[in-house]
Amino acid sequence: MTAPSLPQLSAPVRGYLGDPSLAVLWTAARRRLERTRLSPTGTVQAQLDAEGAKRLGGLLGTRLEPGLRQIQLDSLDAALRASAAQCGLVSVVAELTGRPLQDRASAKETQQAAWTALWQQLDGDLTRAGLAHADWVLGWLGDVRNTGVLTRAGIEAAATALGSAVHTIAALTDTPLHAPVRTGAEAVRQWELSELAAHTTGDAHGLDEGRLASLLVLKAIAAACALPSPVSAASRRMLWEQVGVSTDSLSGTVMVWRLAPPGPHPWAEMMRVRCGLSLVTHLTLQELHTVPTVALTAPGTTVHFCENPQVLQAAVRHDLPGILVCGSGNPSAAGWELLQRLTAGGADVAYHGDFDWPGIAIAERVMRTGARPWRMHAADYLNALNELSAERLIPLVGPAVPTPWDPGLSAVMSQRGVAVHEEAQLHCLLPDLHQG
Repeated sequence: MTAPSLPQLSAPVRGYLGDPSLAVLWTAARRRLERTRLSPTGTVQAQLDAEGAKRLGGLLGTRLEPGLRQIQLDSLDAALRASAAQCGLVSVVAELTGRPLQDRASAKETQQAAWTALWQQLDGDLTRAGLAHADWVLGWLGDVRNTGVLTRAGIEAAATALGSAVHTIAALTDTPLHAPVRTGAEAVRQWELSELAAHTTGDAHGLDEGRLASLLVLKAIAAACALPSPVSAASRRMLWEQVGVSTDSLSGTVMVWRLAPPGPHPWAEMMRVRCGLSLVTHLTLQELHTVPTVALTAPGTTVHFCENPQVLQAAVRHDLPGILVCGSGNPSAAGWELLQRLTAGGADVAYHGDFDWPGIAIAERVMRTGARPWRMHAADYLNALNELSAERLIPLVGPAVPTPWDPGLSAVMSQRGVAVHEEAQLHCLLPDLHQG
């Protein structure tokens, strides 16, 4: 709340009260008034020289000695009103200090009420989006409140960003009450970032790097996926890819070996030429979107899908005839697009990844698209574990992840507590690629 402006003091009055000898008094009075809802109550102290004591004493109708004086503000207010100033202390201080006074207590209460209303609005938005009971929400809310990023942005910017963030998270979710931010292939659809932003914020740049809504969404993705909050461009890109969002359609790729689509389409012919030349192809999302109707394989064709590039590299080195796709960890948007195209086209996609909890999480998402496990059962894990030497034993870290295709796998991994990375299984995986 700001004190209303009133008529200016006359020149003689301003000359008398505005003398530099009284400046310390008006500054002290201003601080006191802004803390007491602009009410002239209590006292202030001011160090007055001889001229200041003379002028203030003349105003109050009493003799004052120079030095540290304690002044009653109600008496000063009454004296000003009875003087030629003909207005109270608040107006005089505002004019003499150069700007209107702020009722800081009321402003603080108003701001607190606004933030309370904002959090209530956010709770309602989360409920309407089906996200209120998601297990990541409390951690996310605590993060965005405690970091102060919203407070620094201000109430209006925070309200807009939070609304956009909830709309965006909802758009990335198909069954929000169970596993809120759906990752990878679980997402409703694959998005390009600008397309998603236009859909959820009304601005194609609404989720760009540096936008508050983008930061809030990425923090939610990190909380839902049990990943660290983003601190770099690479980590932000990785988080978007976790939920099937491509920050661009060119940089994220998926590697393929021996993929030779049938048919007369020029792209299919080009892929067959590359296959004949024993070349690995890095497919982009833009490329896959350019040939949406081209069949990638004949129905029933087996396509092996691995997590680690070393598996693909070994297949290339041995010039193996089987089709192999490599997601390079969690697949990019291009990887998910290719995977969904393959399974939708009737390919027999077989997936293998790391026997650690992040690898199992990726495998579970891949298999939800219709892929089947490739040497990813409990027996395969135990066989792999038995082959490891003592110096290659790596402890499992993080919470266990279910393995619905073989519940015993998650149980035995939890029991043994040892990770087995995919590259240690080359001697088992490569023979499966000998059949073209």
